[in-house]
Amino acid sequence: MKKLFALAMLAMCAPAFADGLVENVNGITLDKDGKVLRFNAILVGKDGKVTELLTKKDKLPKQLDFRHDGRGATMLPGLIDAHGHVMGLGFQQLTLDLSATNSLVEAQAAIRDYAAKNPERRWIIGRGWNQEKWGLGRFPTAADLDVAVSDRPVWLERVDGHAGWANNRAMQIAGVTAASKSPPGGRIELVGGNPSGIFVDAASELVGKFVPAPKPAERDLALGEAQKKLLAQGITAIADMGTSMDDWQSYRRAGDGGWLSIRIFGYAGGIDNMIAIAGPRPTPWLYDDKLRLGGVKLYLDGALGSRGAWLKKPYADAPGQTGLQFLATAEIRNLMVRASMDGFQTAIHAIGDAANAEVISAVEELAASYNGDQRWRIEHVQIVDPVDLQKLGKHGIISSMQPVHQTSDRTMAEARLGQERLKGAYAWQSIAKAGGKLAFGSDVPVESADPFAGLATAMTREDAAGQPFGGWRPEERVTREQALAGFTIGAAYAAFAETKVGSLTPGHHADFILIDVDPLLASPSELRKAVVKETWVGGRPVYKNAAVIAAGENRKDGETR
Repeated sequence: MKKLFALAMLAMCAPAFADGLVENVNGITLDKDGKVLRFNAILVGKDGKVTELLTKKDKLPKQLDFRHDGRGATMLPGLIDAHGHVMGLGFQQLTLDLSATNSLVEAQAAIRDYAAKNPERRWIIGRGWNQEKWGLGRFPTAADLDVAVSDRPVWLERVDGHAGWANNRAMQIAGVTAASKSPPGGRIELVGGNPSGIFVDAASELVGKFVPAPKPAERDLALGEAQKKLLAQGITAIADMGTSMDDWQSYRRAGDGGWLSIRIFGYAGGIDNMIAIAGPRPTPWLYDDKLRLGGVKLYLDGALGSRGAWLKKPYADAPGQTGLQFLATAEIRNLMVRASMDGFQTAIHAIGDAANAEVISAVEELAASYNGDQRWRIEHVQIVDPVDLQKLGKHGIISSMQPVHQTSDRTMAEARLGQERLKGAYAWQSIAKAGGKLAFGSDVPVESADPFAGLATAMTREDAAGQPFGGWRPEERVTREQALAGFTIGAAYAAFAETKVGSLTPGHHADFILIDVDPLLASPSELRKAVVKETWVGGRPVYKNAAVIAAGENRKDGETR
């Protein structure tokens, strides 16, 4: 809790700036039309909002409450993650993280080591495993997990959150046996007619409901860790997909306590949470526009990695499977109507081409019934039948996509789909050319929240090693400006926040970062190595790189700060 106290003190002690100047920067922002604006200094008003952008030709005001020297760093608007899971990131920092493991043997060693270091924990919980990355050629099993830990229940979520891995002790506690049936929208993987230890999508609840729920203090600690991580990566706002009541209460405690620095655009996890949190209409913007519950997240299918994505035709590597449809045709429309009638925005998870076609069809049917600005969102939009791509430019549909999924999933997508269905895979440029609106994010903690990896991937379709050379399906690359827009004005628009954040133009909050590279000029490899020197939210510093702090301590008295 000491960390939370320190965050609160930092927020409360930050001065209420009036007429401040941040100068000596290579400033870059986009206006509402996506036009690049360059500047060398920024004026911040007492309300923490941008007053004016200045170039070297402009005269500086004489009366200033503070001046801060950017030391030639590049200033960008605070980057926005259009799709993430805040508490998931926080708990990733506090529980077992298997995302760095490259084999089953490595994972077993990490699980065994974690259990030994945490003997007091009744359950061993974590996430991040990926059988595709391990090259395992199959799902892991309860027996594989028992090799590491067998005397305590173990429950580990797959990297995408769409499957869980249990040991035999956990299945025993959950009462899962050969007689257990797969629930609607889920699948119990079997080996020899018995549960293997893998539970896909809705089936995960069979075991997950027995895992002890985190206490409020643990949730607050997780939020603190998530916030610290995001701010250090240059992210000043995030769309939280699947906000629960417990999550919302933690965000409110942070806001009430004065230590909520990041902006959270909440999308309730289902209609019940939407009603419980917000009631009859979206909440107002709270804590100087740092928190709002304005939409609902619905799931239509699963993920490619667990073969839960709903496809029009069977998987190329599993001919008997087409994935999982979570909601019937009438049900998804009823839920969309239920949200829209009370002014809530709907964000629908759809990965497979059948799922995306279903959402697009639903929007086409419902759009004429609503005169207001609905901004229907589809989350992920990974596999789309080419016949449906053009439809994403109609009815204001927002394609909320995660560039880093393309490089992580490339070889898996080839195996799952075959070459023919790749024509509509991760089709960013095709959607843009069709008039669709793009918003970029990371899906953290499924992927790293690092926005610079996302920017580099969006404009190259190459991974960190530069593979494949020239990009995978390079016709779907976007320009540098389009990539930056996806993480700024596009992501803000997707959350009805375009008048508040995403651009460093007058009237917007002075949320900005100072980094060591120019994203419109740097090579992709340089951009991936970008260092965030400072992060500011609402005209106040909320993160400083240790090197910047050390440099500041060496300054002489009287120098600008």
